[in-house]
Amino acid sequence: MKKRLIFFITACFTFSVKAQQFQTRAQKLITSEDSLRKGANSSGTVISGYGSFFYQRNFEQHQAMVTLDRAVLFVGHKFNEKISLFTELEVEHALVAGNNSDEHTSGQGDVAIEQAFLKFNLNAHHYLVAGLFTPRIGITNENHLPVNFNGVERPLVEQLIIPTTWREIGVGFYGSSDRLPLNYSIAIVNGLNSANFEHDSGIGEGEGLGSDASANNLAVTASLQYHCIDMKFQIAGYAGGTVALSPHGADSLGLNSGAFGTPLYLGEADLQYAKNGIGIKILGTYMAYPEAGKLNAAYAKNTPSGMYGAYAELGYDFLYQKHGQDQFIAFARAEMLDMNANTASNGIYDGTQKQTHIIAGVNYLPIPNIAIKADVRLLHTGPQNPALVINPAPNALPYKENTQFLNIGVGYSF
Repeated sequence: MKKRLIFFITACFTFSVKAQQFQTRAQKLITSEDSLRKGANSSGTVISGYGSFFYQRNFEQHQAMVTLDRAVLFVGHKFNEKISLFTELEVEHALVAGNNSDEHTSGQGDVAIEQAFLKFNLNAHHYLVAGLFTPRIGITNENHLPVNFNGVERPLVEQLIIPTTWREIGVGFYGSSDRLPLNYSIAIVNGLNSANFEHDSGIGEGEGLGSDASANNLAVTASLQYHCIDMKFQIAGYAGGTVALSPHGADSLGLNSGAFGTPLYLGEADLQYAKNGIGIKILGTYMAYPEAGKLNAAYAKNTPSGMYGAYAELGYDFLYQKHGQDQFIAFARAEMLDMNANTASNGIYDGTQKQTHIIAGVNYLPIPNIAIKADVRLLHTGPQNPALVINPAPNALPYKENTQFLNIGVGYSF
């Protein structure tokens, strides 16, 4: 048994190194940002970007909508061989109306800096980042361009449990082993603000996003990636304080302040496999918030003490054997999540937050920079908790536990 284990590890190492060497030669840098990240760009300043727009039909509500989901402009600059700058400006839903008196436009849209950081190359295998950046956690957070994932919508687990695109201000260290097919990262960033948590949107509303974020509380995030033959396996975690108040303000609400006061923990593991046109993605994540009861007493947000999510996806590129640029990928993905898997003693369980999503569709990429997508999503939730219904039937329409969506979209990157 021991000999077999040694043989397997040796084989993984040997094939992974060869695969990495092959991928390095064959990898296509499809955006100017990719070139800058890989150090392949020789010019000083580069412009890049991505965006997507889509149509969605909700069959249960007999409603349809179209939106320019996001348009992102990237500007980067290579100061020298050691230092580069990365910045992205994002506009969501095409229009930012603010307090416009027009009821059809008021409050729509969002403008945000998605990243703004400096990258310092220490050597061939290690670098530092400082500024506003996306930590390496999950599959989609770092790889959120629309040409990088199947389906019109990003995986729901990586929107509701692991926020995308999750970014904070801090300092990160990234590296890879010169002996093993292993990548690693560790970063210190500002913590979350639990006062902004919402019952039905996970921890995403508590992100700092670089906008006057509190530095009273901090967080640490880290990851390990291991490549074995045609697979990539990752584990990543996050631990940080969630109270942005001063000690006096926190004490008055019965909360624990400090760098890691009233802590939140999130861990995830994922696996990706790609060979001969077949693509597989599996991810599981869990969030623990031990002191959620204190937060509920302070803010009455009905914040859960535990959430989980998982998904598995299978895809196949029918044009793989043509060895051309175009791809036609059929895929199916199953997602399960519960945004109040564990409730505090003063919390109320909401069955609608326990969800199953089944998504099936196709992606056509005539070139690596363009994705034309269509999919159907079937949503099933648990029942409503009457204790949480403010406007019950017949004043409001009865809640339906099953909903079907049709999505059609286009994404681009350059």
